[in-house]
Amino acid sequence: MIESPPRLNHENLDAYRVSIEFLAVASTLLGSYPRGYSAMAEQLRRASLSIPLNIAEGYGKRSSADRSRFYDIARGSAHECGAILDASEILGIIDGAAFVAGKTMLNRIVSMLARMRS
Repeated sequence: MIESPPRLNHENLDAYRVSIEFLAVASTLLGSYPRGYSAMAEQLRRASLSIPLNIAEGYGKRSSADRSRFYDIARGSAHECGAILDASEILGIIDGAAFVAGKTMLNRIVSMLARMRS
């Protein structure tokens, strides 16, 4: 029987879990970007990874000011991903279902991070 690995406390945060789910969605979208749009795909890859990394790092900070700073960075990265999805949808790079799913997750993440800031 294989044991479950130990969990770090930030893994219990809903914002972290949804951001990991969004990272998986974003990763599947990366293959949709045609030649000439590699910079946009790379920016989506980096920004989508930034969200859970900054949530985890912020959770580990002792002061509320430090935590808020990292949560703000994660929130900014989520907004950046939203803008990339907007551009990708209008350019016909991603389909409507992927667009709606991604934007729905990002909306949840941004809302949760705004509440976590205080």
